[in-house]
Amino acid sequence: MKIRMLSTALLAGLAFAQVAQAQAFDDRWYLSGDVGFNIQDNARGTRNAPFGAIGIGKPINANWSFETQLNYQNPRFDANQDLWWSQYGISFDARRHFRAEGRSWNPYVLVGAGWQESEEEYDAFPSPNSPGQRKDGNFAAKVGAGLEADAGPVRIRGELAWRTTFDDQSHAAPDKSGFGDLLASVGVIIPLGAAAAPVTPPPVVTCADKDDDGDGVNNCDDKCPGSTAGQAVGPDGCAVPLTIDLKGVNFDFDKSTLRPDSIAILDEAVQILGRYPQLKVEVAGHTDLCGTDAYNQSLSERRARAVYDYLTGHGIDASRLVGPTGYGESRPLETTPQTLPACKSERNRRTELNVQNQ
Repeated sequence: MKIRMLSTALLAGLAFAQVAQAQAFDDRWYLSGDVGFNIQDNARGTRNAPFGAIGIGKPINANWSFETQLNYQNPRFDANQDLWWSQYGISFDARRHFRAEGRSWNPYVLVGAGWQESEEEYDAFPSPNSPGQRKDGNFAAKVGAGLEADAGPVRIRGELAWRTTFDDQSHAAPDKSGFGDLLASVGVIIPLGAAAAPVTPPPVVTCADKDDDGDGVNNCDDKCPGSTAGQAVGPDGCAVPLTIDLKGVNFDFDKSTLRPDSIAILDEAVQILGRYPQLKVEVAGHTDLCGTDAYNQSLSERRARAVYDYLTGHGIDASRLVGPTGYGESRPLETTPQTLPACKSERNRRTELNVQNQ
């Protein structure tokens, strides 16, 4: 019978723990309530009895909590069930918790000390005051273990403890100097007050979070500190050339169509612009010094348009491009005569991408 009662209490505690959620450390004061069975010392000659306990406690840190608890049980004698041995008292218990992050239950061990009062009835026949009663109080000590888990706004626990009461005045067992009882219980823990808001540590600010010169490159990567916001810079924070010269994107004489050898160079320009999304460029077309100014102006605009259309057709947003702009023959890279055939300069028949300040 005693083993069955003990098993029932332990299984109930384990079931509660398995369905509960993981419990973070909560330092609020709490009230506790426990119910269970007191498996009585056989020397008493009493039947096992249910018991109840209420307490108040507080976690000291994530590993330790302390609790003061009042208990009561009222077992009957086996031989004469009209007689009772009432037991009640107070204990001061320390629990050592073994918490693990992400676990749905946490075990603990406990040790406690306290005071137990006894009101033992006995057959005093032929006295007219039968049954007689002995009242006595004695020191008690307790050790045990249990499981505790979170169940929403409360916590639950299943516990198994051994309590020794140093009672040497028993009428039923005069030769005993104390009694050992096994306590199997389940209980609820009710925190008092509002839960403390979780403490969010301040963000750790590093050089990767700072951009002192406002150039869009964080301090860790900025190898040229001091650049001003809006200046065209590369991923290392250093200024990039104000002109991306598309060397090789040249045109045949009097033509504005892209040559096959220009495609690889333009593809590289697309990659550069994709790598540096902060860059905004002007698409500028140029001619050599052959022909009239008006004709060369129109020709340079058509050449700029050919490059502009290629870039937008390969993923570069038009909002990043200025133009297309034709400069005619006004900006030659090399000065030549304006007469044929000396005016034919492939270097001058070019298109450039001029980086714009933001």
